[in-house]
Amino acid sequence: MKRPVYVALGILVSGAVIYCIYMYRMDLGITWPAKTQSSESTGQSDSGPRPTSIEWKAVDRTPDGFRVQMPGGVDETQIPAYNELGGIEPVEMLIATPGPDTTFAVAWADHPPVERASSQNAEKTLDMARDGALARTQAVLTGESRNRMNGHPVCQFSARNDRGGILNARLVLAGTHLYMLIAAFPAPSARRDEDVNRFFDSFTLISNP
Repeated sequence: MKRPVYVALGILVSGAVIYCIYMYRMDLGITWPAKTQSSESTGQSDSGPRPTSIEWKAVDRTPDGFRVQMPGGVDETQIPAYNELGGIEPVEMLIATPGPDTTFAVAWADHPPVERASSQNAEKTLDMARDGALARTQAVLTGESRNRMNGHPVCQFSARNDRGGILNARLVLAGTHLYMLIAAFPAPSARRDEDVNRFFDSFTLISNP
């Protein structure tokens, strides 16, 4: 594959779950108005947005290979995404917005173009998906860790854009299935560690999706 095409796939992640972040960047809280107060501190500010009170709901998607807990009022959608040949492939997504500019979402795809472009190299697939998410959301990586879930590679990362928005994400590659969990907040003051941890830790892979 020629390098320009490979780079385009790595950035655009065409047809992969990351496309959802670009299409839903307003809903996911990625482009908020500029803050008048510095958001460098991760502590809550009296003048900043406060964390939303969340009522958690168990979501069973066994046919799609997972279970997870999400805020109540989950919507399901299917995004038409372009693949590397210019065709359309569906990307599934669950999204919940418990408060203004606070969003939790799960997106997934089977054998997406980003996985095909990496020649099915697991670590490269996660790298490309992460980089595509950062490029599409114009966010800067602020932290990352790698581990495994039931033997499957996992990449968890956090990012921030120049408007103060916070993005926490977890990528899970189970065979040819790529899952992405997204927690997005308008500012650090609107984020609670316990909410992000509960969301991420509740995600359970089910065999044979």
